[in-house]
Amino acid sequence: MSQTGTPKDAFASHVVAAAARLAADPAGAEQDARRLLQRAPQDPRLLLILGSALRRQGKAEAALAVIAPLAKAWPRAANTQYELGAIQRALGALDAAAQALRLALSLNPDLAEAWRALGDLLFLQGDAAGAEDAFLEFARASVTVPHLKPAALDIRHGRLDAAEARLRAHLLQRSGDADALAMLGDVYLRQGRWADAEVLFTHVLETDPGSAAIRFNLANALFLQQKAPEGLAEINRLLEQAPDTPAYRNLQAACLALIGDHETVNRIYEDLLVTYGRQPKIWLNYGHSLRAVGRQEDAVAAYRQSIALAPGLGEAYWSLANLKVVKFTPAEDAAITRMAEMPTLADDDRIHLHYALGKAREDAGQSAQAFAHFARGAALRRARTPYNIDELAGVVARSRALFTPEMLADRQDAGSQDDAPIFIVGLPRSGSTLIEQILASHSRVEGTMELPDINHMVQDLIRAVPGGASTAWPDLLGALTPARLKALGDDYIARTRVHRVMGRPLFIDKMPNNFQHVGFIRLILPRARIIDARRHPMGACFSAFKQHFAHGQDFSYDLGDLGAYYQLYIELMRHFDAVAPGTVHRVIYEDLVEDTEGEVRRLLAACGLAFEPDCLEFYRNTRAVRTVSSEQVRRPIFREGLDQWRHYEAWLAPLAEALGPALEHWRD
Repeated sequence: MSQTGTPKDAFASHVVAAAARLAADPAGAEQDARRLLQRAPQDPRLLLILGSALRRQGKAEAALAVIAPLAKAWPRAANTQYELGAIQRALGALDAAAQALRLALSLNPDLAEAWRALGDLLFLQGDAAGAEDAFLEFARASVTVPHLKPAALDIRHGRLDAAEARLRAHLLQRSGDADALAMLGDVYLRQGRWADAEVLFTHVLETDPGSAAIRFNLANALFLQQKAPEGLAEINRLLEQAPDTPAYRNLQAACLALIGDHETVNRIYEDLLVTYGRQPKIWLNYGHSLRAVGRQEDAVAAYRQSIALAPGLGEAYWSLANLKVVKFTPAEDAAITRMAEMPTLADDDRIHLHYALGKAREDAGQSAQAFAHFARGAALRRARTPYNIDELAGVVARSRALFTPEMLADRQDAGSQDDAPIFIVGLPRSGSTLIEQILASHSRVEGTMELPDINHMVQDLIRAVPGGASTAWPDLLGALTPARLKALGDDYIARTRVHRVMGRPLFIDKMPNNFQHVGFIRLILPRARIIDARRHPMGACFSAFKQHFAHGQDFSYDLGDLGAYYQLYIELMRHFDAVAPGTVHRVIYEDLVEDTEGEVRRLLAACGLAFEPDCLEFYRNTRAVRTVSSEQVRRPIFREGLDQWRHYEAWLAPLAEALGPALEHWRD
């Protein structure tokens, strides 16, 4: 019997084994390759393994000596061209690296690692759009299972509904397919269904805890829900394995910003900018963090550097305008105007540019042009984030039916007895940041930020109901026992402890949307203080309309929705005034401006606090402020903005009509 081929088969298996050692043991792979090269000195597979092993050990010069001749001899070998690009990247020859990587990908568009390497390289060079495109291709090419490739292609090209349909159909047949579940989580993440994405990524990690990609996606889903401590836990695990990965460090900084650790955030960005100084979005994020801590001039410089690196980055222009203390130069104004009309501009950039132009025209006293830009920006944003006012109407109606004097009296001794929280609720742009700054200037009160925890708890309770229908809220509260209500109150105190770094007995939760959950707050934290920050409806609503919020205020991009929202807010607050008098202390913004000391004294008394003069000099407080009113609260109270809406009255008829009786009876 012939034994021909057996030595070849054995040799080939040794080559495969050497290649398999590259990722975990490059030194061992190098030894294997050198031993095998003694038998086959010109074997291109072994030379490729040797060069890769050397590069992975940090021996880039030696690796180049091996791979450069190989790439010349085999110019159409995609893996060799990829390795050449990776080596040149390590040596700092960025243009040559990009050329080699692009050649590799032209030879094999499914070479996932080459796409990732190209994305990393473009990110380093400051080409954010090119990097994002390369990372999308990396995600597509990483899917190697044939029956999932069509869904991967749909995701790559933004056909998210089609991808979801394919993946759901596949999971009906193979419910435990981890690859399909991870891809569906990615779809949810891109659709903004962050809680659903979190569930899927968590499930996949239970079976594949070593997947860095899935863990990073989970951390991102947690961050987008403002679950900063949970997101940090995942990011820190990733950083233990890859401490220099810029995406990990950037997300770490974003999570730390949510818990107010801006000193560390600034250090992270400053460190990243040493290497990635050409990356405009890092400069942009650095500007946000500098603004929060009051380093206004440095924030302006960071935003302008971002613009210099990426003239089409709309968010940088809007961030500069949103400081409300900077006016665009004529050259900047002309550039924004020109870019806003470019047909190829991305919608996100166009939205930001219209808001920036609206602010610029407002500063110039050109109300008609300003309103036109605000309206165009709002229309584009509303198309991306539609809002259904009927959902809030349902919550208000069910709340009025559920929270009767009898129901509240029966549960007055339930809930946590912790009296630390002070909730500030209402509409955004109604003076809530000012009230927070006044209270946070008291020696017994710590300011935090707009905390998402109440809403997270509400969503958790809804999901626990069979079917998870939002219409179950707040009716499901009627079935909760006193012990359960106490546990929920204690859970809130535990969740928010991460934000309390000063050790003061009271702290502020300034999430305005919590007005919808006053009844829930009353049940789980009966000793908490609740402050209703209220402003004239036309002033409050128009101020919200011309503000481009990062997230969470989707009702604010349509004048009709704004008016209806304000009316429902008034209706619900009026209900609690009737069924639980004294539960809510109201601060009228206009009164606070006219009689600052009198209103501050009443506010402090409502919170059980003695008067302190520092509360009248709140603008001297150097605490970090993350809201859009950060610059205003760093100076004394001013009257200029009270009636600004009247300059736009000719275009606000839909708002006035939607407000209905609330326009006349908003103080009641």
